[in-house]
Amino acid sequence: MSIFTPTNQIRLTNVAVVRMKKGGKRFEIACYKNKVMNWRSGAENDLDEVLQTHSVFVNVSKGQMAKKDDLVKAFGTGDQTEICKQILSKGELQVSDKERHSQLETMFRDIASIVAEKCVNPNSKRPYTVSLIERAMKDIHYSVKPNKSTKQQALEVIRQLKETMEIQRAHMRLRLAVPAKEAKRLREKLKPLLQVVESEEFDEELEMVVLVDPGCYREIDELIRCETKGRGSLEVLSLKDVEEGDEKL
Repeated sequence: MSIFTPTNQIRLTNVAVVRMKKGGKRFEIACYKNKVMNWRSGAENDLDEVLQTHSVFVNVSKGQMAKKDDLVKAFGTGDQTEICKQILSKGELQVSDKERHSQLETMFRDIASIVAEKCVNPNSKRPYTVSLIERAMKDIHYSVKPNKSTKQQALEVIRQLKETMEIQRAHMRLRLAVPAKEAKRLREKLKPLLQVVESEEFDEELEMVVLVDPGCYREIDELIRCETKGRGSLEVLSLKDVEEGDEKL
């Protein structure tokens, strides 16, 4: 005897549910466990590796699909793949308390690792250990935001830690070369973006070795390319200006 299964029902197993409320209705998508955070952090770009199905549900556990009219009304489109992407990015991942605690602990450690990797004590130029950054994050009562990427949160942590300890992003060391004709004008424009000028030589062109905040790299690169119409050059000598050994408090 065959059992009748309604066509608007799909049964899924080993699933992570991401939920979103929009237009007064609840919508859910079914994802593979551990893949949602990978997608949000940029570690996973293949949607098929994240979604169990490109379908939108009103209730994943009961297998009830969302009606097309409701989707169009709430999202302005009937394209379920596009809607899945929206829910994946902005929805709330449904996890058990134990899973949530474990996930937040992992993210806390990852954020501390990024901060330790990017930062130094500005006085000694030595990097901080991950455990020391974790301790400092606990001291400022930093609470992890599960819907934001660890990289974004690491930048926020650096801003907050600056208020309680000596910390800054490690400088990049760059070599700039600019044709003599544009040198004086360009030097004035670059000045606010440079932290330290280590050496400066002026012959047929201006050549400088400088330390800059990594956040200014793109602006410096653009400035040199546009102002010199491609005749200037920018070379990364080192990504981090650090001294050997870890910083200890």
